[in-house]
Amino acid sequence: MRILVAEDERFLADLVAEGLRKRAMAVDVAYAGDGALERLSVNDYDVLVLDRDLPGVHGDDICRELARQGAAVRILMLTASGAVHERVDGLNLGADDYLAKPFAFDELVARVMALARRNVPPLPPVLEHGGITLDAARRKVFREGRPVPLSPKEYAVLEVLMQARGMIVSTETLLERAWDENTDPFTTVVKVTMSKLRAKLGEPAVIVTVPGSGYRL
Repeated sequence: MRILVAEDERFLADLVAEGLRKRAMAVDVAYAGDGALERLSVNDYDVLVLDRDLPGVHGDDICRELARQGAAVRILMLTASGAVHERVDGLNLGADDYLAKPFAFDELVARVMALARRNVPPLPPVLEHGGITLDAARRKVFREGRPVPLSPKEYAVLEVLMQARGMIVSTETLLERAWDENTDPFTTVVKVTMSKLRAKLGEPAVIVTVPGSGYRL
């Protein structure tokens, strides 16, 4: 899943982004409202983690604009105030969920994942293909019952391939779904990650390279 964190407190924004990346999410960061709107106009995000009091363009105005556009992105609004009327105002503006600061990081992750699930067709909690089992709830992968330890990025790539159910996934799609905007589109990072993932999954190989198109299981 791909997430945009819009938060002007840079330390908090970077901390949240890094924590989400460790959970195999692709995360972009904007420190002001105008930057958030710019990224939302060019990238498809599953969830927007939105600080309400952003400089440049206020978080309330971003909510209004996304509601006007009928944008599919789900919004988790963050604010320093947890008063009931503040939460009600945020939800009425178009936010899907609301979290007051300070917050427990595990709760933020759970809320982000719950919102992201609303944007995709429902999938079984355990994905299986070619002897590979991906347990999304426990974030564990098995090959013929053998545990396969993966890095967050390897897990994210495998999850995208498993969700495709045998369909071809392009390199561009993998870059969009498993990496963030800072990744060079001409990089070999997908090829390198795919090579490591294949080695860890072992033989017989289950990831097929489709020349000129991408990869599939």
